[in-house]
Amino acid sequence: MKKVLQGNIALCEGAIEGGLDAYYAYPITPQNEISAYFAEVLPKLNKVFLQAESEIAAINMVFGTAVTGKRAMTSSSSPGISLMQEGISYLCGCELPCLIVNVMRGGPGLGNISGSQQDYFQSTRGGGHGDYHTIVLAPFSVKEIYEFAKSSFILAEKYRIPVLIIYDGYLGQMMEIFDTESNEGKLDITVDQPIDKNWILDGAKDRHSRKIRSLLMNEGELEKHNWNLKEKYEKIKKNEVRAKFYETDDAEICLVAYGIAARAALEAIYKLREKNIKAGLIRPQTLWPFPYNEIANLAKKVKKFLVVEMNLGQMVEDVKLAVNGIADVYFYGRPGGSLVSSKEIIDYIVSII
Repeated sequence: MKKVLQGNIALCEGAIEGGLDAYYAYPITPQNEISAYFAEVLPKLNKVFLQAESEIAAINMVFGTAVTGKRAMTSSSSPGISLMQEGISYLCGCELPCLIVNVMRGGPGLGNISGSQQDYFQSTRGGGHGDYHTIVLAPFSVKEIYEFAKSSFILAEKYRIPVLIIYDGYLGQMMEIFDTESNEGKLDITVDQPIDKNWILDGAKDRHSRKIRSLLMNEGELEKHNWNLKEKYEKIKKNEVRAKFYETDDAEICLVAYGIAARAALEAIYKLREKNIKAGLIRPQTLWPFPYNEIANLAKKVKKFLVVEMNLGQMVEDVKLAVNGIADVYFYGRPGGSLVSSKEIIDYIVSII
């Protein structure tokens, strides 16, 4: 079925298709269409919509719903996600699956309401207190927003971990035609056996009582828990890395970009090839786990990389780690809600060449 949807609305429809049970959030631009859509649609589907009194309340409502095994979700934009960080740390400490969406805007501080990619560090480095990760997905089209939201709950439940989808306000506001039944943008998630949900709190009748908590005070208990979390994170890094490659087989310079910046980069590489400059693109779909090995393998033959971001340089650090000094890594970015254009990328690459 073909649809014309705004990115934020595609997120909603994908989440509903993926089995969303309850949504909690507090208003903030540029993601308010999500809350408005859910406010109208979810009650008609006998699902829960609740506008919380704050972002802090919203993330804790997600926590309360997740412990029951229901599929819970919240969304916000950059400053609102900052307010949720304590709750996100609790969710990770208690290993609770859920979906969190950040429609990124310019910062720091209140910044502005334009699209940005300035929350990469916050998203991929945990963001809150303690050693933890969330799976971080970065769509670059309305179709991918739809598909990632649709698949997120299965991915979250497979590993008992929050999934964070991040995209900029431009992608959230733009509209595109897409086919809901096509394979484009789908996440291929393998589940070898039925997902075990025997951890949920659903009343202790006819079974022993259970506890879900992150306060571990006995000697060595917390350390053991963190080692168990690390083992899970290593499985995720092994199994769930996602990246797309464009024209990389013969590339002499390779761009690395995600989200809306990747759309400009993709246009740039084809225009560069018209100028006989062999450019390629790697587009990470998972920002955590990051495609370190994929970039490292490409660096064995490509000796120049250009990282394009709508910030002052954040993902570029991960690319440098992946390349590990065997190729040159350049950076082009625009902070504060400004779009990067294909012409800017092309001019910068010509200056590098």
